[in-house]
Amino acid sequence: MSMSDPLGDMLTRIRNGQRASLKQVICPASKMRESVLSVLKSSGYIRGYKEEASEQGHKNFVIDLKYDEGTPVIRELHRVSKPGRRIYSAAQAIPRYYNGLGITIVSTPRGVMADQQARDENVGGELLCQVF
Repeated sequence: MSMSDPLGDMLTRIRNGQRASLKQVICPASKMRESVLSVLKSSGYIRGYKEEASEQGHKNFVIDLKYDEGTPVIRELHRVSKPGRRIYSAAQAIPRYYNGLGITIVSTPRGVMADQQARDENVGGELLCQVF
């Protein structure tokens, strides 16, 4: 059975893993997920991730979750653009999440990047998710 929203599935796995105080979560690998994970890692929301092969030969990401004195670093994580309703924004109209304390991850023609980098490069795109 195919998944209708693979990125939303990964975000839900991260949210559920942090609520259960897990050190790592596993999700299927894809290029889009890897791009989002690299933005989360560079922004300091996760410790890291690595790609592993399962017994069936499928590739999975093992995501190392990050905690600060027992509380998850990610307080809020939600999908903005969904398969049923895509949300796009121009470069200067990208919303500031929590007045710039959080980030909005944007899929642009130059790749997936955080909102501040998209504004600096003056490129807009699809708003994937917001993290605080």
